[in-house]
This record gives sequence, structure tokens and C-alpha cells, in this order.
Amino acid sequence: MGVFVAMLRSINVGGRNRVAMPDLRDLVTGLGFGDVATYVQSGNVVFTSSGTPGAAARAIEERIAADLGLEIPVVARTAGQLLDLVDSNPLADADEDPTRLHVTFLSAPPDQRKVAALAALEGRLGADRFEVVGQDVVLHCPGGYGETKLNNAYFERRLGVTATTRNWRTVCTLAGMAGTAGRGAQPA
Repeated sequence: MGVFVAMLRSINVGGRNRVAMPDLRDLVTGLGFGDVATYVQSGNVVFTSSGTPGAAARAIEERIAADLGLEIPVVARTAGQLLDLVDSNPLADADEDPTRLHVTFLSAPPDQRKVAALAALEGRLGADRFEVVGQDVVLHCPGGYGETKLNNAYFERRLGVTATTRNWRTVCTLAGMAGTAGRGAQPA
């Protein structure tokens, strides 16, 4: 059994795609996943399962569509992938204020030619910085995420994959939850 973190894109934002966290926990538990715990209202769920993160994400997407009638993209990572990202954040020294750090999680590894084309734009985006690390994009947004051009839609257009972003505090909390999953982690 592995530990996974699934992140739903664009739920409970602006009154659309409403999914209550108890319903999400029940839905994920109903798929046969264990030790299910959610964090905040934006669709973050930690659980144990056999299989792969991609298969778990697809199963959750399909169940949400069938049970709730919503088409919501889901991106998943293993606990190890998330813990490695927290430990190796290439922009950790960019700012002492962690509220300016974010991670955009991609649904699939991006084409390296597209990543190179994106990297060539560095410096044309004001003070905002990013670094693609595997299937993740680590962001430093000194003006705040709400003011950056480096949002989900930007990366989806440029890289051709689904994206969902979490602030650094949420990423660290999810990594901590994933590190204790299966050992009595409690739902938030």
C-alpha cells in the first residue's frame, strides 16, 4: 500500500463545483482507498492505496463525474514525491515569506521542448520566477499569486497538461499528512 495525495482543481471556488469535504472523504473511501483524510475546503485528500497516482486520480475523477455530475480534474502524487519536493524546493531561498511560494502540480510530465520554450520566457514576467521540477512547477510570486500571470491557465496553455496550484503552506501540510498516513492521520 502506498500513500497518495490527490488535489482537485477548482472546487469550492466562487460558488461553483461545490464538493463538501465529508462527501469527498466518503467518495474516496467508497473507491476502496484507506486512511482517507482531507485538508481545507479546496479539494485536498490524502489516502492509502495500491496502484499508481495516475490511476487513483482517474478513479476519483470518474467517481466525481458519476456521483456528483461534475467534471473536475484531479492530480495526484505519492507521499514520497511530495516529501521530496518539500525537501528540495529550488526556490526556497527566494523569499523569507512562504506566502509568496506556490507549487503548480501538472497532470503529466510536460514535453521537454515546451519546458525549454517556457524557460526562455524567464525574465519577461516581472519579478515572478518559476522552475519546472519533473511534473511540478515551483513558483515565487513576490506580488502574490492573485497578481501573477503564472496561473493554472498559463501553464496549461504553455505545457499542454492540466494544472492545479497550492500555496506552500498547503503543500507542506499535505506532505506532513502524507508522511503520517496509515499511522492514524485524522481528517481536517
